[in-house]
Amino acid sequence: MNASDFRRAMGNFATGVTVVTTAREGRFYGFTANSLTAVSLDPLLLLVCVDRGGEAHREMESCAAFAVNILASDQKDLSNHFASRDTSGGDRLAGVPFRCGKTGAPVLDGALAVLECVKADRLDGGDHSIFIGRVEAGEIDPAQRDALVYFRGAYRSLGSE
Repeated sequence: MNASDFRRAMGNFATGVTVVTTAREGRFYGFTANSLTAVSLDPLLLLVCVDRGGEAHREMESCAAFAVNILASDQKDLSNHFASRDTSGGDRLAGVPFRCGKTGAPVLDGALAVLECVKADRLDGGDHSIFIGRVEAGEIDPAQRDALVYFRGAYRSLGSE
């Protein structure tokens, strides 16, 4: 199997869509990620995989805390904003409604759930780094809206049942 076939095969695995946000020296940053996995319930740990070649990796390397904002089905534009190349001159959250959470990381308005983490570890994973976060705070949207899902190269939403 080559990289292209691997990528196509993995596209058959439906994932939720998140925006990971960081804050450092008064500067805010965010990027779209769908490589989120729960690791442990005791302690509460999760992991996010980040390509070593991009700006998101530099931000994750240098931050002490980050937030995982789980997106709702009506937040495709937000996902696309954070998935695009940074043309903002450094402030990826300019014009995006948010507040600083308990860890100092940006919490995006309207997210289905937010998990605020302190960076606990970084592991090598080929051309990606695996960042382990210890969950320090979180919130869940009480409205129980549908999640934004990515499957076979397109956004989808799960219908409520």
